[in-house]
Amino acid sequence: MPRIDTDHHASIATMRDLMDNADCLITQHEVERALDRMAEEITASLGDKLPVFYCVMNGGLITTGHLLTRLGFPLEVDYLHATRYRGGVRGGELFWRVSPEVPMADRHVVIVDDILDEGTTLAAILGYCREAGAASISTAVLVDKRHERKAVPDLKADYCSLEVEDRYVFGFGMDYKGYWRNAPGIFAPKGL
Repeated sequence: MPRIDTDHHASIATMRDLMDNADCLITQHEVERALDRMAEEITASLGDKLPVFYCVMNGGLITTGHLLTRLGFPLEVDYLHATRYRGGVRGGELFWRVSPEVPMADRHVVIVDDILDEGTTLAAILGYCREAGAASISTAVLVDKRHERKAVPDLKADYCSLEVEDRYVFGFGMDYKGYWRNAPGIFAPKGL
């Protein structure tokens, strides 16, 4: 079993050990296929609307980058930064670091994030978009985590092609204590 640090300071050995012993839940190839399907669905729905895509930082960065290169229509891109994790492995109070610059009023908005876990962050972002006067609001997440703890009953992303079991996951934008967002696929530490 890998050693898992309980504080926010990690060693290279600990992080390599974590990755070497992690369970691969979704391969890079499966992620790529899921992004292709998501791009097809988004193109069918929004390809003629001049939408604006908002990347939820930091987790949504990799998903957004890979998704946008698959969309062959004009769109704008901005980002926002709202988090509940702040480097830890358990969510806490919502913290807004950066709000978007591109106005949402009367725009077709797509919020892109890495994972829909409990959905507290996503629900707060959706409320922000409604208050900003978006013409429509869609959500695109790479992964939906299967459990019954959603912040809003029946909360689902509009575009999502992958599901994972109820474990702590990292890779493809999701981190473990700030590390391994760059892992090529989606992984879970042994024992978590």
